[in-house]
Amino acid sequence: MTSDTSATTTTTTLPLPAGSWEIDPFHSAVNFTIRHLGISKVRGRFSEVTAGLVVGESLETSSVTATIALASIDTGNADRDAHVRAPDLLDVERRPTMTFRSTRVAGKEDDWTLEGELTIGDVTRPITLAVEFGGLQAFPGDERRHAGFEATGEIRRGDYGLDFGAGLLGDVVKIQLDMQFLEPVGTAAPQGS
Repeated sequence: MTSDTSATTTTTTLPLPAGSWEIDPFHSAVNFTIRHLGISKVRGRFSEVTAGLVVGESLETSSVTATIALASIDTGNADRDAHVRAPDLLDVERRPTMTFRSTRVAGKEDDWTLEGELTIGDVTRPITLAVEFGGLQAFPGDERRHAGFEATGEIRRGDYGLDFGAGLLGDVVKIQLDMQFLEPVGTAAPQGS
């Protein structure tokens, strides 16, 4: 069977069975980098994230949501992390979470684009993530299939009112997400997979 892919650049469905996929927190990571003094990068991660992937019958009915606990920031330096959580910087008491809600999924094969809205505190801004689909594989540990994704994008701190440390920290924060989602229980694997 052949198909003409020149007429379209998107598919109408995701390459996964329909249903609500839950995050595998043990094989998922939310990482970031930011420039320090304009000469090097500080790398960090958020260790507490919840996320869900709803695969619909079409791209229009598929969605991704995520919530990250900002207090779970980890840059490898406990004193720095405590300072970043403080009221004069990130202020995690006032801004406990960062949330993402997708508004559009587009792509084909292994390369996808995820558009959505990112909310930090009381500010919501659009964000676009480039997503690479890593595939679908059974995991002997839980006897379920896992879907893997890598997503990259960037935000500007100033857009969210997080412009502390100007001159010390860059405005652009680069984001890298490595995510695994667990196939819904009761979804039958196709013959031969």
